[in-house]
Amino acid sequence: MTTPDLMSSIRDTNLAYLMLAQQMVRQDRAAAIYRLGISIELADLIDSLSPAQIVRLASSNLMLVRLRFDETIAGLLSNLSKDRSLVQAHASILFATQPAEPSVSPHDTTR
Repeated sequence: MTTPDLMSSIRDTNLAYLMLAQQMVRQDRAAAIYRLGISIELADLIDSLSPAQIVRLASSNLMLVRLRFDETIAGLLSNLSKDRSLVQAHASILFATQPAEPSVSPHDTTR
């Protein structure tokens, strides 16, 4: 993959993530905070973003999505020999023990 292709993929991923996150926050804030692993402040920020701000944020060459799983959770979720509902419940418990994303910086200029 070339560098321009990589940057385009990062922008596409960022845009899809921000649009999904905003939709989730607007539909069910508490569930979105839990599922996305974000703080209340970050949920408020995502909720308040205009379409232009979302596009501008997505255009960054940095991945905005933070992967929250580790080897334990990846191994658990990829194990096909166990009961799927039990595995998902166990993974949910492990995710719930992880701290949320840090609060929005007071120097944030996206508001």
